[in-house]
Amino acid sequence: MCDKHSSNTKNDAAATPNAAGVGSRRRRLWDLSRDTHCPVIGVCIPLAVLRRLISKALGGSTQADDYELHVGAIAECGNRNRVSEILQEDLDQRYALTIKRFRSAKTHDALAQLWVDAIYQGDVAGAFWAGLTHPLCNHHIQEGMCRDMHMLQHQAGATVRADIMRFNAVLEENAILAREIAKQQERHTRYVQEKTQELELLQQSIVQLRAENIGKESVIAYLNTDLQALKNTIPELGSRQRLQQKVEQMMSRQQELEQLVRELKHKLINANRRTTTNTEQLEQQPAQDMRAVEIKTHRTIPIAIHLQQKNVLCVGGRSGNVASYRDLIERVGGRFAHHDGGMEDSQSLLDTSLAAADLVICQTGCISHNAYWRVKEFCKRTGKRCVFIENPSVSSLARGLEQATEDLDVGKKEPQITPAS
Repeated sequence: MCDKHSSNTKNDAAATPNAAGVGSRRRRLWDLSRDTHCPVIGVCIPLAVLRRLISKALGGSTQADDYELHVGAIAECGNRNRVSEILQEDLDQRYALTIKRFRSAKTHDALAQLWVDAIYQGDVAGAFWAGLTHPLCNHHIQEGMCRDMHMLQHQAGATVRADIMRFNAVLEENAILAREIAKQQERHTRYVQEKTQELELLQQSIVQLRAENIGKESVIAYLNTDLQALKNTIPELGSRQRLQQKVEQMMSRQQELEQLVRELKHKLINANRRTTTNTEQLEQQPAQDMRAVEIKTHRTIPIAIHLQQKNVLCVGGRSGNVASYRDLIERVGGRFAHHDGGMEDSQSLLDTSLAAADLVICQTGCISHNAYWRVKEFCKRTGKRCVFIENPSVSSLARGLEQATEDLDVGKKEPQITPAS
């Protein structure tokens, strides 16, 4: 429609080239035809501004509704008065920039083109007022602008209705989202409160545990003080503790020895059985072989017989040979005991060991002088059998045992101290 109007405008301009008979004065609101007042008031002036301007012209606030206000303003625009002058002034001020831009139009075609550009740009309110009041606006341009504005109002109304529907949908969605946010905020608030309560309980537990820890540390310090005081009141506590450990070690060793004795008894019974079997076999051999067997048996059996269940105390000797001493004596049925001769073992244990021994072997080469004289004097006083060995070897110990056993076989009753090589 605008293009058709533009073509009509061009034909009219051709009929009146350059509009020679038209002046440069812009038309006023009351100079416009009455059919233009409705779109001008309805489109170019916002309703709230219109109510304010009418109230200003009447000297007080108007109580009319929007429609009555619109109709009353249109009626006042038919001639020049207080209301039309105020509306004219407001329109010129509101669209001053657009009016200035439209002044550049020097022909009907230029004016029509400015209106078409305004429609495409979507800014029709200021362009409608500037175009209608332009000096070059004739009947054809005015009619075309009013037609275009009428259709734009229809389109705007449809757009507004669609916008209202979308707006209502957005409002509903916003209400739903607001409810969800409120629920989330409520859950969040409840969660924060629960965590705050848990944190308070944990802090109370921490304070309680710290108090208990301080109390326990105080009790421990008090008990340590009492323990130290008790230790100070008990003389030789360290020596007693060491002796107690020594007694426990000796008891453990005694149990091991008793177990070993039981095992040796079992072995001895088996050995005696084998010896009896061998003796029966030897009786069947020639006489010359029997003599050799008797000589060999004479050196092995007497030790087993006379040392069976005998307590043999070995005083002194090398620490590396103690195990060999023990093996030799226990192999022939004796009970082995050892004292290092005062090197590491206590001298007070020597008398106890001597009293419990049936036979004493004194290693003179590896013993202290004090222990040597104590052994010699004790055996002489009590009649204990004592054999002195200078060489700490196992073979010397075996010869000393044989010598001591032979002396027991002869039946000597006087206490003797026998040296051995």
